[in-house]
Amino acid sequence: MKNIDELKMLSYLSNIINSKSDILEIVSEIKNYFRKLKEFNIFFYDYSTKKLKDAVNNFSPVEDMFDETAAGSLYSNFLKLSNCDYILDGNAKIALSGTVSFKTVLVPLRLSGSLFGMLELTFEQKEDYETTFLKSLEILANQLVLLLQNILLKERIQINSDFYDALKNIAKIIETQYELNYIIPLIGEMIDKFVSNHLIYIFIKQNSEYKLFWPNDCRDKKVYELMNTIKNEYIISEDRRIGIFPLICGQNVMGCIAARSTIDKLTPQEIGYINQLTKQSSATIERANVYAEALKHATMDALTGLNNRRQFEIRLKQEFASATRQKHPLCAMMIDIDFFKKINDTYGHAAGDKVLKTVAGVIKEQLREYDIPSRYGGEEFCILLPQTKVEEANIVAQRLRKAVEKTVIETYDEKNSENKKISVTISLGLTQLNEKDSAENLYMRADKALYEAKERGRNRVIVG
Repeated sequence: MKNIDELKMLSYLSNIINSKSDILEIVSEIKNYFRKLKEFNIFFYDYSTKKLKDAVNNFSPVEDMFDETAAGSLYSNFLKLSNCDYILDGNAKIALSGTVSFKTVLVPLRLSGSLFGMLELTFEQKEDYETTFLKSLEILANQLVLLLQNILLKERIQINSDFYDALKNIAKIIETQYELNYIIPLIGEMIDKFVSNHLIYIFIKQNSEYKLFWPNDCRDKKVYELMNTIKNEYIISEDRRIGIFPLICGQNVMGCIAARSTIDKLTPQEIGYINQLTKQSSATIERANVYAEALKHATMDALTGLNNRRQFEIRLKQEFASATRQKHPLCAMMIDIDFFKKINDTYGHAAGDKVLKTVAGVIKEQLREYDIPSRYGGEEFCILLPQTKVEEANIVAQRLRKAVEKTVIETYDEKNSENKKISVTISLGLTQLNEKDSAENLYMRADKALYEAKERGRNRVIVG
């Protein structure tokens, strides 16, 4: 009768495993089947990271899920299973027969004869079981190994897909962007998202010293020590928790990308991925530098058709001098597209470019011929309104804000391969030239008002 029950159990559990791909659903069904089962855990050993991972808890290392004693016990039992058939209540057992008594049992997961992981079943109390029950658990373990292999294979395929997407997106940045202030944060975010277990830093060499370009802070002295020894090849720290990858233009190191973790070691696969992403980043940055040099004397922004930042600075000085000399009013307006980064992350950078071009078009439509709109950089625009008082400029700003809000932008969602209609809003900071202002102060006060507009909820105009 026992054997028939166990055959029914195997048939039922096999159907669950074959019909579901979600580990949590399978574990829930198994717990429901064994009424007195208190815990059911699945652990596997990741040989690339040399860590035992918890398949039930998002494939996290056991060090992250359990305290030091419990994690150490799991590693110890995993090693024991290399030389035994089961572990019953902490005791290794080989070639059992008849009846056995236990509360907790560990069953090995084997792949091609090698130990791959283990099942851990803990019941509410200690009871007697036929050894055929243990054999049934072995069969269950074999089926779970196949399921885990499929999940891990899909994960590796997805990682490879994400890697090639990252390479492609870094290469595409140069199609419409060439300012380092804009493209380096984009590159950093792409790599950071791909290498989720390590912090990513981008340094650019200036006057023979490495300056942190993205993100805002890095306080690890070891990163700086390794970075100052970099040549033309990447460097990995002795504990394998830090990697420094050079950004090379021609034969010169122009900067580096650093990957750092206080916990996880860099695997050979991760090192290969980051190295390739760094090489692609080097090529993109080099092309951006060449393009920027070629456009040094240009006045127009290549993407939006507005004045570029350099031309804005020239026109700002001219209009300031004219307003000061002739005693006529001058207003400056700073504009920022709200949550622009989310558009890039959600729909892709082609959609972001479409938004920038559309907003620039709306700006031109709403202004007079002698107003001076410019793209300041990234998703920021600035407008000079000569011979305009702040009350009049505020009317223009509100009209512009409403026009952008009502505009529907048709774009292509790269990630889901479908057309999308989206809308955006803008925040605006506005100020009028006063007697104490310099040209730079006029712009800075408008920028400060823009910051306040964003702090106060966005999609609004603040007069500073």
